[in-house]
Parts: sequence; C-alpha cells; structure tokens
Amino acid sequence: MGERVGSSSEVRSRAETRRVRSSQEWLDHFHGNAARQRAIPWQENGIGVDVAELAPIRRSLQGWQLGETSDGRHLAAAADRFATETDDPAYREVIALFIREEQRHGALLGRILDDAGIPRRQTDWGDSLFRRLRYSITNIEVWTTPVVMVETLAMVYYNAIRRATTSPVIRTVCAQILADEVPHVQLQCERLATLLADRSRTRFHLTMIAHRVLFAVVMALVWVGHHRALRAGGFTWNHYRKAAYAKMNRAWQRMDPRRYDWT
Repeated sequence: MGERVGSSSEVRSRAETRRVRSSQEWLDHFHGNAARQRAIPWQENGIGVDVAELAPIRRSLQGWQLGETSDGRHLAAAADRFATETDDPAYREVIALFIREEQRHGALLGRILDDAGIPRRQTDWGDSLFRRLRYSITNIEVWTTPVVMVETLAMVYYNAIRRATTSPVIRTVCAQILADEVPHVQLQCERLATLLADRSRTRFHLTMIAHRVLFAVVMALVWVGHHRALRAGGFTWNHYRKAAYAKMNRAWQRMDPRRYDWT
C-alpha cells in the first residue's frame, strides 16, 4: 500500500505546520463573521453608476447571482452523511452556516440587480452544468473538490468586478464577499486534507493529477461564461489564468495532509 500521505514530515519541515480546526472552531468563525459584516452604502436611486458602465458586467452578474442562490439541500445531505460517519455532529451546522453565507452573497447580488433595474435570471448554462455535476454525486470529497475550485475562481472574479466599476455599492459588496471567501476556501481545504490523509502517496498524486485536469476545465468554463466582465476588470486570458493558478496552487498546498500536524 505504501506510506500514508499524512505520515510524511518532508513538507512540514519546509513550511509552517498547520492544525485542522475543529467544527466548533468553524462554528465560532461563522457566528462571529455574521456579526462583522461591512455596511453596504445602499442608495435610494440605483447603485451610483450609469448603464454604460454596467454593460460589460451586467449579464455576468446575473449568472453569478443565480449561482449564489442554491438552497444547498444536496450539500447539506452529503454533509449530514459525513457527520454521521465521522461522529462529528457539529459539522452539519458548519455546512448550514456556510450555505447561509453563500446565500447572503446571492441576496446582496440580487439587490444590486434589483436596484440597477436588471432582471434576475432563472437559468444559466454555467450554473446548470455545475449543479448537474454536483447533484449526480453524493460523496463529500467529490462535492468539496469543485466547491474549492469555484470559490478560488470567485476570488479572481470578484476582484475583477470590483475593478470594473466605480459603484461604491458594488465595490463594497465585492470586498465583503472576498473577505468571506478566504475562510471558505480554508474550510474546504482542511476538509479535503482530512479526507486525503489516509491515502497512499500514489493515490494522493493521482488525485492531484485529477484535480489539475478538473481545475483547467472549470477555469476555462468560467472564462467562457464571464470573459467580458473579467476583461472589464483588467483581466486578459493570460492575466486571469495566472491569477487563477496562483490562488489554486495555494489551495492545493492547504489541502496537502503533509502540511498539518495530525498528532
């Protein structure tokens, strides 16, 4: 079978040793974060920008807002099964609060659309494809993997949207979502590190190869669906690709079991 990935000390010797946080610690984070939300400078009439400035990002915001409005039933069900299998009942509430935070993002984007007079979309090919992929599989690892990738790409996306507009409303909403996404990625990376810790080195490396193939596909799909908005924020394809891989490489490091102290 070979040595387990989590038993190696070679990475720990080169990097700061991390500790996987408990579900209770993550509950404390989400409860505290809900009380630390930025004040959004909502306006009585519109969002402080004209139609011309919104044109490059309008359709993209509609699609991304739809993606943030999932009810999370399937993820909650997968988390419930995992919590039962690992005797970690608090994990159910962690995922419930994670879903609630994502829904808050959707509500913020929805209000932006409403205040700007932009209709909300009911369907989007990218959102439909991603949901179909997630709903077809109930394994928590397979669920978590694309979530990490999309959350990582979301950090590039919201940075682009923030740069693409002068609206204080949109810029503040993007700043809030970006602040929320950093711990979201860490949460999911810690979960994957836990799941991968007992994997042999060979299986771990094969898993990472699969990750890289999947990420290349997801990254390309996000570009196809949102390239106009990304370009409005100053991201050419090469700039977007480099920024995406820079953030995803950090995520891959964080899900490496060898970077954690399992004692």
